[in-house]
Parts: sequence; structure tokens; C-alpha cells
Amino acid sequence: MRIAVVDYGMGNLRSVSKALERVAPQAEVLVTADPESIRGADSVVVPGQGALPDCMRQLGASGAREAVVEATRVKPFLGICIGLQMLFERGEEGNSAGLGVLPGHVPRLSVTGLKIPHIGWNEVVQARAHALWAGIPDRTRFYFVHSYYPAPRDAVLTAATSVYGAPFTCAIARDNIFAVQFHPEKSQSAGLQLLSNFVRWRP
Repeated sequence: MRIAVVDYGMGNLRSVSKALERVAPQAEVLVTADPESIRGADSVVVPGQGALPDCMRQLGASGAREAVVEATRVKPFLGICIGLQMLFERGEEGNSAGLGVLPGHVPRLSVTGLKIPHIGWNEVVQARAHALWAGIPDRTRFYFVHSYYPAPRDAVLTAATSVYGAPFTCAIARDNIFAVQFHPEKSQSAGLQLLSNFVRWRP
């Protein structure tokens, strides 16, 4: 099995790839920006930290953009943080266009009396059953680092919510796509369980 971790010049690539190697020692985990390597992978992971406009610009410059869009249609696909946000039509950060794979936008967190960015452990409330929640109890805590969040136009996309001043969508799921605002690679055993579930997932 080959897992492509998409490299677009920023993000927590080493932590994500090492976590995947830990849960899938038999798999080949390839950190790559090469479109053909992404197309040749069995599963695709798009992690990320940083600013959405920069991420989108680098994804285009590397030539990987179309390969990533193709992967969202046909392969098990996991987006993490910016890798979730880029799936939507537009982000408030820099008024940046996303990939437009999913309907909705990415507004800035707006909470009174709380620090932005939101950094730390928060409960994740599962909105519905999904293969990637297997073995993970509802309201398990995951690690977040973000100033923006996904606002899907179609509520059925929401796979989990969390609360930071107000409830927000923190995971989405549709067909072969699963994406999370939190960082499973930084979330200890629960995060490793989610990554293990992804590796075994056959949507």
C-alpha cells in the first residue's frame, strides 16, 4: 500500500508521515509534491499549517493541485487543518479561493474573551457514525491549532463539532473524503487510532 502525504511547502509533514508509518508499518509513506506520485498512491493525506492563501499558491506552483482534486473524487482522502479548509470554496483569510470540492466557506473564529488562535485540547462531539471514529469514544479530546474553521453549506457534511466560545464544525465527511480541523498526529493515542482507521478504510 502506498500513502501520499502531499507536500506544498508548509505544514507538519514529518510528524504526519511518522505517525502514518507507526500505524501502517507495511505501507510506503511518500511525502511528495509530484502529481504522478499522488495519482499513483492508494490513499492521499493533505496536512497543513499556515495561511490558506500561501498554501493554495504553493499547491498550484508545485503542479499538485489537479492531482489533489482528482484524489478527492476517487481515493481515500484525509485532510488535516489547512488540508480540510482548502476543500471549500473560499476562505476568509486573505479572501482566498479554495479547491471548491465542497460547498461552504472558511470564516475566522470570532469569540469574545478567548484567545485567537485556538490552541489546545478540546472535546470532539461525533455527529454521526463513521469508519474513522471506530474505537474512538464520543467526546474524546483532540489537539487544535487554528484561527479559522469550516462552515459547510450542507449540514450533512459535518462529521463532528467542537466548542470554542461557540460550536463549530471540526470534521467533515463525504463519500471517500474525511477531513479534520484538529491534528491527529499531535493527539496521542486517539489521533493514532484515527490514522489507523484511515489506513484501513475502504470507502
